[in-house]
Amino acid sequence: MVALRDRLAGAGHRVLTFNYPYAERGSKSPDRAERLVECHRAAADLLRETVDVFFMAGRSMGGRIATYLAADGYPAAGVILYAYPLHPAGKPESLRVAHFPTVTAPLLFFQGTRDALSRMNLFELHIVTLPNVAVELLEGATHSLTGGGWSEEAMLQHLSERSASWIEGVSSGRTAGTGP
Repeated sequence: MVALRDRLAGAGHRVLTFNYPYAERGSKSPDRAERLVECHRAAADLLRETVDVFFMAGRSMGGRIATYLAADGYPAAGVILYAYPLHPAGKPESLRVAHFPTVTAPLLFFQGTRDALSRMNLFELHIVTLPNVAVELLEGATHSLTGGGWSEEAMLQHLSERSASWIEGVSSGRTAGTGP
């Protein structure tokens, strides 16, 4: 995420990265969802004050928490999700989609086709069909956004270019963020 942040910043976008409290404590166990949302909201509030058009983004759990804020009505022009954890590992019946009907901001998903936290059949059924969704399938990539023949450099280049292009399109009104 740091390398992606640096590339987006290099393309002229103001970007803020942060750690959740559990990560700052050195714990591997995430805080309760309420605490994660509180932390994400505080970081979003800081960045939103410094930009004309505000977007949220996150990888895995960070993206999930951003969508919770968006579902709560947090004012964002769009949300970018890198490897959205559609369900816990080995528990595809525990989908994390109940909040999506209240998300009105455009969403951009970068999803690996071999992501163990997002079975493709479920992703296509529950995510691709949502309104205001754009999807970038990363053929062969896993939840860590590696694999499938993607070099780290190629993945970073793809994610940064496509993210910047989508942000610019949504910001200018050229795209509503829809379509696969």
